[in-house]
Amino acid sequence: MPLTDTMLRNLKPDGTPTKLADSEGLYLYLSPTGSKLWRMDYRFSGKRKTLSFGAYPIVSLKDARGKRDNAKELLAKDMDPGAHKKATKAAAAAIAKEQALTFAVVAREWFETKKDVYAASNVKKKQWLIDLLNERIGNKPITGLVPADVLGAIRPVEAAGHSVTAHKMAETAGQVCRFARTCGYIVFNPADGLKEVLKPIQTKHYATLTDPAAVGHLLRSIDEYQGGTIVSYALKILPYLALRSAELRGSTRRAAGGVRGRRRNAAPRVACARQRGLVSARLRLFRNGRLANPRDAVCFAPAVSCRNAGDAPV
Repeated sequence: MPLTDTMLRNLKPDGTPTKLADSEGLYLYLSPTGSKLWRMDYRFSGKRKTLSFGAYPIVSLKDARGKRDNAKELLAKDMDPGAHKKATKAAAAAIAKEQALTFAVVAREWFETKKDVYAASNVKKKQWLIDLLNERIGNKPITGLVPADVLGAIRPVEAAGHSVTAHKMAETAGQVCRFARTCGYIVFNPADGLKEVLKPIQTKHYATLTDPAAVGHLLRSIDEYQGGTIVSYALKILPYLALRSAELRGSTRRAAGGVRGRRRNAAPRVACARQRGLVSARLRLFRNGRLANPRDAVCFAPAVSCRNAGDAPV
C-alpha cells in the first residue's frame, strides 16, 4: 500500500536496512542508523539503475512523488534521468563558479602572482589602480565583461582630467584580462585596445636650468631652506648625487668609486663624494638610518655655504 506521512514519521530503525515501497517504483530506504532516503529503481539501455531524490522529511512524500513523475517523463522521452540530473547539477555548478569569478577575484589572483615583482611604492600604486577599477566592475563576472564595461570604469577618471591615471587603469585592466584569458577564464580580452580610444596624455616638461645665475639662486634657496632637518639635508645631498628623489630615499652610502649594479627592487647604492664638514653622529636623515651612517658621521651636505653663486662646490 502507498506510504503516508503518519507512517513515515513513526518509522523506527531495527538495525537492518529496509525498503518501504510507495508506488510506481518509488520507495523509502530506511538505514540501520535511522536515515530515511527516497529512491527509485529503473532500467535504461538494459541496465538497472537507482535514482536518489533526497532525505525525508527535507523532501516530503509529495515532493518525492513529483520527482518520480519527472523521472518517468524523461524515461518516456528515452532520456536517462540519472544522467540528466548529473548534467543539471554540473551546469548549475558552472554558473555558480562563473558568477563567483568576478573581475575583483581575478584581479586579486593576478596581483598575488605579480606583487613581488614590483617595488614597494609601485605595489601601492597598482593596488590603488585595481581598487579604482573594482569600484565599477569589481562585482561583475569576468566572463560577461565587454569592452564597454571596462571603458565605462575608466571614462569618469579621464573626464575628471586625470589622463595619466586613466591610461594606467587601462594598462592594469589589460594585464588582469590577459591573465584571465591565459588561465582559461575568458576567451577574449575585453580590455584590448582601450588606450586607442582614450585621450592622449599631454606631457608638460620642466625646463632644465642652464643659466649659472639661476643655478646659483637654486643652490642659495636650498641652503636657506628652513623646513625639516630630513628634507633640508636631502636637498643638500641632491646636487652631489643627481638622483631622483625616490632613489635618494632608498639609497645607501658607500665610498666613492662608482655605482654598483643592483637587483630589481633593491635600494640603489650610490657613490658619494667625501666633502669637508661633519654632522652630528646622532643625525639620521631617515628613520632607518640608511642614508647617514652615524659610525663615521661623514657629512653628505655641501661642504661650504652656497650663499654666493660662485661658492657652489665642485
